[in-house]
Amino acid sequence: MFVLLPPSEGKASSGRGAPLKPESLSLPGLTAAREAVLTELVELCAGDEDKAREVLGLSEGLRGEVAKNAELRTAGARPAGEIYTGVLYDSLGLASLDTAAKRRASRSLLVFSGLWGAVRVTDRIPSYRCSMGVKLPGLGALGAHWRTPMASVLPEVAGSGLVLDLRSAAYAAAWKPKGEVAGRTASVRVLHAPTRKVVSHFNKATKGRIVRSLLTSGAEPKGPAELVEALGDLGYVVEAQAPAKSGQSWSLDVLVDEVH
Repeated sequence: MFVLLPPSEGKASSGRGAPLKPESLSLPGLTAAREAVLTELVELCAGDEDKAREVLGLSEGLRGEVAKNAELRTAGARPAGEIYTGVLYDSLGLASLDTAAKRRASRSLLVFSGLWGAVRVTDRIPSYRCSMGVKLPGLGALGAHWRTPMASVLPEVAGSGLVLDLRSAAYAAAWKPKGEVAGRTASVRVLHAPTRKVVSHFNKATKGRIVRSLLTSGAEPKGPAELVEALGDLGYVVEAQAPAKSGQSWSLDVLVDEVH
């Protein structure tokens, strides 16, 4: 099982660990693309602060994020699973998983990022601010920047089993599974059952709980149909739509009665 996650806007502080070593990150095929974004982001944030805030879409209250980005090469680094916070990651609760579930998480979880492209939860990164929706003056839109290297790297990394896609739209734009990979990919929405609407907070929380449930149960669904069965066994109400033709992904709606 291979799980694609969005990052979180909120992030823990970098701490006092050793600084980033870009060459040590997983998915080395993304190294050149990462270096290009990192170099421009650091230069942008070390220069005109107001311009950097405008490019990054940051409010006055987030001015400190610019200075943080300017020091990315020397800031302390921590495992990505500790850096990313917010509703989804609080519900996932990586730190409280048992040893076996943590091993499964390190093997199966991949977090997408405007700066790093994608990282595993064990990759050591500094705290940063750079969403996939950013358009850098030199590189342009980051979603487009990542498409070519992702298309080269991700199909092999995805292996031959289930791909569980929990990304938001902005991050899904960086890599769209194609061909036979798409046929074993399940994209998940969480809907408030009475209204059939997506509500951001409980959408994220439920996605975090789904991943935690799969990791702690030891479930290893081989494909989307097996995932539907596994989620049902874990107490989730799921409506599945198989692809209409080859090269398309499955669509899964998880229905939740209470917003929390």
